[in-house]
Amino acid sequence: MPTLDTLLVDPLFAGMLALAALLVGLSKGGLPGIGMLSVPVLSLVMSPINAAVLLLPIYIMSDVMGVWLYRKEHSWGNVKLLIPAGCIGVTIGWATASLVSDEVVALLIGLMGIAFCLNMWFGTGANRAPANQSLPRGLFWGTLSGFTSFVSHAGAPPYQMYMLPQRLPKMVFAGTTTIVFAAINLAKLLPYASLHPYSHDTLQIALWLVPAAIVGAVGGRLLTKVLSEAKFFLAVQIALFAICLKLVADAF
Repeated sequence: MPTLDTLLVDPLFAGMLALAALLVGLSKGGLPGIGMLSVPVLSLVMSPINAAVLLLPIYIMSDVMGVWLYRKEHSWGNVKLLIPAGCIGVTIGWATASLVSDEVVALLIGLMGIAFCLNMWFGTGANRAPANQSLPRGLFWGTLSGFTSFVSHAGAPPYQMYMLPQRLPKMVFAGTTTIVFAAINLAKLLPYASLHPYSHDTLQIALWLVPAAIVGAVGGRLLTKVLSEAKFFLAVQIALFAICLKLVADAF
């Protein structure tokens, strides 16, 4: 795990950390899926496992800002369903941490996400009426989202496969996403600490990166408000498709 001294003397390392924190903040500001790029970015200068562990405190600290920004804009029914389901997924991920292959998870989620996007653009999903909240589907996709979030902060594809068909207003969609993943990230803190104990240096680095995460959260909120509904959801779908392609490529 990198130390604070590394941050101070290595400009490339410091720049990658700041970029990763900015991406996390943008996702908390309402641009879902963008935060998933943070682990691949940091993987250029450290191991993916260390990147995921280091980023969790940044996720949690930026969650505070995101929840405050969207405290009045969310779908309470989805929040009540997806948070418990996501916590179940985190628990399953913790219990199976030594058994589950990251590559298999990445491949399955990536293929499902690609199929979902293609169906939304070219298949029956393009003209389908907005879906309603569903307890069985919410439990399934919410649990899968919590599980993949635990494995590699990659909970967005399963979550979006459940939420996008509901065609909620963009600010409600963004707020629900921020609140749900704030709870899931908090649930990951104890399991992560037990599997990869945090050092004093790790927490200090996280504190140094809070300003970048806050700037990202505010910027993400502003971008979400400016984009039209159609452009916002198209951007979400394109990000989902690109991320799923990356997951499939990583699996191989």
